Amino acid sequence: MKGLKIFQYGVGKMSVYTMRYVIENGGKIVGAVDINPDVIGKDIGKIMKTEDTGVIVENVAKTEELLNKLKPDCVIVTTMSLLEDVKEALLTCAKCGINAITTCEEAFYPMNSNPTLTSEIDKLAKENNCTITGSGYQDAFWGNLITTLTGASHNITKIKGSSSYNVEDYGIALAKAHGAGLTKEEFKRDVASADEISDEERQKVIESGKYAPSYMWNVNGWLCDKLGLTVVSQRQKCVPQFNDYDIESSTLGMTVKTGMATGMSAVVTTETKEGITLETECIGKVYNKDEFDRNEWTIYGEPNTTMVIEKPSTVELTCATIVNRIPDVIRSEAGFVPTSRMGELKSIINN
Repeated sequence: MKGLKIFQYGVGKMSVYTMRYVIENGGKIVGAVDINPDVIGKDIGKIMKTEDTGVIVENVAKTEELLNKLKPDCVIVTTMSLLEDVKEALLTCAKCGINAITTCEEAFYPMNSNPTLTSEIDKLAKENNCTITGSGYQDAFWGNLITTLTGASHNITKIKGSSSYNVEDYGIALAKAHGAGLTKEEFKRDVASADEISDEERQKVIESGKYAPSYMWNVNGWLCDKLGLTVVSQRQKCVPQFNDYDIESSTLGMTVKTGMATGMSAVVTTETKEGITLETECIGKVYNKDEFDRNEWTIYGEPNTTMVIEKPSTVELTCATIVNRIPDVIRSEAGFVPTSRMGELKSIINN
């Protein structure tokens, strides 16, 4: 990381950590952009709540101009959760021949949810000799930790995982993607209806680029890619989550009343040619006073092995993972390359 020039695309909640972690590991933030007029024109030190750095947040419209001028080693994109929503950012990086890594959850393994756009980004990145990828909390806690456990197993029949997180920690885009604040009727119409179609219909939606996967949809694809498993079928079911008293949401700017969805549970089931089933669940919602992040995975077979992690610092772990992956991105082959093909996740001291 020492001496690397990093460009920050999006200066919201996550960038507070990604920028600081880059700087504290010897890298340099050379530029930053955002769409929010409240932060454009501010020194990034104001965003991080540190001393001024001399780097001013610019309008996102100037991204291409700035990348061509500054020529950073890598761009960190911390904005939205769906590949379509970060399309402009990633295509701009690919066009300029600049490596990029994003917290966009779908970008973790978008080949199985938006293959058309993934191929477009991949082609442009290869033409301009740069690497685009997605990473974050799932790279370690839903990915590499799980594949490491499978390496200690004699045989495997099923991989089952569940992870919960507070949507308040990640911003309004993620909270809305989980249906937080919707009524039961709105959730059924806007979120759950996408699950009530045949496999053939779903595949057509995926190929059209309009599919909205839950996070585990892409995680299951990543795990199968890493483990060399052949996917036969995959389906998901999104279920709204409720609380028995009103909860204030600062991210949504509203009171989530009893009877409104605080978020959702999404269960993804993948069947493979090798006979191993993956059943994974992510629970993202506005937490009540008694709830906290939890990560639990079980490898079934010989032997059965369960791993439980309670109260992980999910935001900080996400941002540290992004920064620690940057050397891998720079070393990788050109194109859209998932981290399943970049080797094991390591701390920056080993990079």
